[in-house]
Amino acid sequence: MNIQEKIHQQVTADTVVLYMKGTPQFPQCGFSGATVKLLRACGVQNFTAVDVLADPEIREGIKAYSNWPTVPQLYIKGEFVGGADIVREMYQLGELQKLVSSAQVG
Repeated sequence: MNIQEKIHQQVTADTVVLYMKGTPQFPQCGFSGATVKLLRACGVQNFTAVDVLADPEIREGIKAYSNWPTVPQLYIKGEFVGGADIVREMYQLGELQKLVSSAQVG
């Protein structure tokens, strides 16, 4: 399995997948930490977090997979939602809450 296939398998294996630096308990960058806080504020307690610092191949591969240059990257139901700025904007507009609710995430 190549890295793109592995990433595709990861983003489709769970309802919410966050590629981030560090872990939800110990984020290694402010943007990753902020994205975790926004998910929690929407009631998302259980999600898959992939620490890109632990695997350089995934760290580079996820950027190609989404055609998005930065991490964190949020996926809901296999679809790329965006990075930290987009997630924050969606939260401020109430869109992230609706997306999470429609995906029946808990």
